[in-house]
Amino acid sequence: MKIIKEKRENYTILKINNEKLDSTLSPNLKSEFVMLNKQGESKFLLDLSDVKYCDSSGLSALLIGNRLCNDIDGKFVMCSMQEMVKKLIEISQLDKILNITENIKEAEELMA
Repeated sequence: MKIIKEKRENYTILKINNEKLDSTLSPNLKSEFVMLNKQGESKFLLDLSDVKYCDSSGLSALLIGNRLCNDIDGKFVMCSMQEMVKKLIEISQLDKILNITENIKEAEELMA
């Protein structure tokens, strides 16, 4: 399984267990966000520690997760980004609208 879910007390951790967040995986991630959202989940922590590459469809999936959480006053936090993914997000200026932390510990503190 390329997306690992772990339900915590008041949020859900999603870990991308793949080196690429591209058009082959992005639809699955979008589906996970939508399904969890329909189940009433409003707080997602996305662990990107294994992701070395992200394309525009991956960015789109991240934005959908962020929008779904924001629409219901939830929280969307991403953590542990590799340098190439971080650069893409900065170039796209998405670092200004997305909650990004250096590691999972910082992300979990934001979720509390």
